[in-house]
Amino acid sequence: MWVERLARLGYTAKGIVYAIVGVLAVQAAIGAGGQTTDQKGALRAIAAQPFGKFLLALVGLGLIGYVIWRFVEAIQDPEHKGGKTKDWARRIGAAISGIIYASLAFSAIRLAMGSSANNSSSHSTQDWTARLMSQPFGQWLVGLVGALIIGLGFYQFYQAYKAKFRKHLKLQEMSPTEETWATHLGRFGEAARGVVFVIIGFFLLEAARQSDPNQAQGLDGALQSLAQQPYGPWLLGIVALGLVAYGIHMGVQARYRRIMT
Repeated sequence: MWVERLARLGYTAKGIVYAIVGVLAVQAAIGAGGQTTDQKGALRAIAAQPFGKFLLALVGLGLIGYVIWRFVEAIQDPEHKGGKTKDWARRIGAAISGIIYASLAFSAIRLAMGSSANNSSSHSTQDWTARLMSQPFGQWLVGLVGALIIGLGFYQFYQAYKAKFRKHLKLQEMSPTEETWATHLGRFGEAARGVVFVIIGFFLLEAARQSDPNQAQGLDGALQSLAQQPYGPWLLGIVALGLVAYGIHMGVQARYRRIMT
């Protein structure tokens, strides 16, 4: 079915983007060039390669597929989870994810067509934080968003610990070695993503506390903050490797995920 193909293409594209972010951060951690960047920085890295615009167009189409799949999950509930509160929260989360990746897909297509990408995730985060803070009770709203993102980070830790992603995989089609590696990489990747979410949420809480939108940071800012800590290169390297693992994990999802449409 076409929705399943789009979903698998989407997981592949998402995995490529995260893997590039991780590889660039690993290079920065070990002093081999590279940089702490975000998903849009990964798109720019693709664009700089030979045949970059063609590759970027493919990634952009893949991301569009991922967006469509996330909206299908939000609207149709293909796994028939029902109407429990946590299931509605999952559907709302899928819709929000679809919106976020729609912006990333748009950036990829713009780059492929020769236009410049939008600002980094930190600048984008600061922009919407400033807009939110200008609303009534804006500081409280920003703080609430920060707390929710921290909660999402801890949920990623829970996902990593329980390896909940396994129930979505066609484990019977894997060899024992593939299953073992898929589990380890998935746990490592989910945990690394959780670390990033917690840091981003903490920055938002600081922005709310100080009433300063410039305190807010995105993925690139979160990675840079790790590099500035004691033993920073080690911390950055571990989380960066985790993001590479998450990229591979998305590749596993693309191949083995049980997709019901």
